Formats: sequence, C-alpha cells, structure tokens
Amino acid sequence: MSKVIPIVRGEQFYLPPRSLKADAWDTMPVAERAFAWLELMQQRRIVRPEGVVLGEQYYARINHGRWIADCLCGSALVVSPDDPRYACPECGYGWIKLVFPDDVDAVEDELLSLAPPARNWWHDDDPANPERPQPSAAELILGG
Repeated sequence: MSKVIPIVRGEQFYLPPRSLKADAWDTMPVAERAFAWLELMQQRRIVRPEGVVLGEQYYARINHGRWIADCLCGSALVVSPDDPRYACPECGYGWIKLVFPDDVDAVEDELLSLAPPARNWWHDDDPANPERPQPSAAELILGG
C-alpha cells in the first residue's frame, strides 16, 4: 500500500531550524511563521507589515499540492486555513484576509488521488481562476 502524501499547509512547510525544538514555533500563528522561516532561509531581516488592508481579500488556492496565496506583486507564500491571513514579505503589502473554500477537507480529499504536481484547485470566485464559471448570456442580460 502506498503512502498518501497530504496537501501541504503552512504549518507543515514553515518549520523551525534543527537548532530549535521541533515544536518551537507551534504557538506562533502560521502567517507569521512564514516571515521567521524566510528570515532564516534568506539570512536577512524582513519587516512585517503593521496594518491590515481593509476591504480587500486574496483567494487561497492549491498549487502542486500546496495551499498558496499570490500577491499582486507576483510573490506567493504557502498558507494555511488555520490562519487565513497573508502579508507579502517582498513588497510589504499589509495583512489581507484569505478566502478558503467552505469545506477545506473536502477539497483536499478530492485531490489526494492525484499525483502532487497535478493537485491544483482554484476558488470559483477567484478572478484569477483560469476556469472561473462564466455567466450565461441570459444572466448578463437580466443582471443576475
């Protein structure tokens, strides 16, 4: 029987260095772990955004078996439904609400039969979704 490779979430991706205990970052919110991890990997200080961007949201998606969110600047991070926030370490864009599907586990379960590189999923409402459902001509004419 083959081992099932789970969909990767931020808490599995952003792990502390071996010099720390394996649970050293367990109390740190996942969105903030990304900054700590990137600082270690890049050996530089990364300033965390202070403010929340009101009225804006990004859509989380699954890309090659990882939950990610994309920034407007072209950067992306591995994210988690357990901490639905995103801030960009590259351009410094502030904390933004992430939208995940209503049933995260069902989406993940649906993809587990595929090889990790084929595990891709977009939210239907995400404007960047290449397969976003399009309104019918009647819906466009009638406005809904």
